Amino acid sequence: MSESLTSSSPMSSPTSPSRPPSAMSPGKSGVEKDLVTSQGKTTIADPVVSKIAGIAAREVSGVHALGGGAARAVGALRERISAVGKDHSQGVSVEVGERQAAVDIQLTAEYGVAIQDLAASVRRNVISSIERMTGLEVSEVNIEVLDVYLEAEDSDDQDEDKSPRVQ
Repeated sequence: MSESLTSSSPMSSPTSPSRPPSAMSPGKSGVEKDLVTSQGKTTIADPVVSKIAGIAAREVSGVHALGGGAARAVGALRERISAVGKDHSQGVSVEVGERQAAVDIQLTAEYGVAIQDLAASVRRNVISSIERMTGLEVSEVNIEVLDVYLEAEDSDDQDEDKSPRVQ
């Protein structure tokens, strides 16, 4: 296998003129080469990686919300006031280098979900999404579970608001 990777013969490489050899090579090293090439450098901004991580985390069943209570309140207020819409990077912070990214996620889990399994699923989905979409290697995904969501709490609050206490 090492012979085919080190061979300098143009006939031994299964690449076409439209795709550079680094795009054809498997694994993270091939992807990393695509970010910095002889033709230029691709830089991916922190908010891009943060948004991808936020969307990927929300896709996992058992995640109720991202961010702490204050962040969610500010996000809800921002949604109502502006036309910007939902902040997909809420509860997510990232550090992005030339070839790697590190992600920190704060979330609220739904009651009844095994938190260790939820964290593993979120981590797997975030890593896969970031690496697939950006070509960056994800060095770590730290997950902080801030709360557990109980659907009964929301319905109790809504019932109290709808019916007066005294008639």
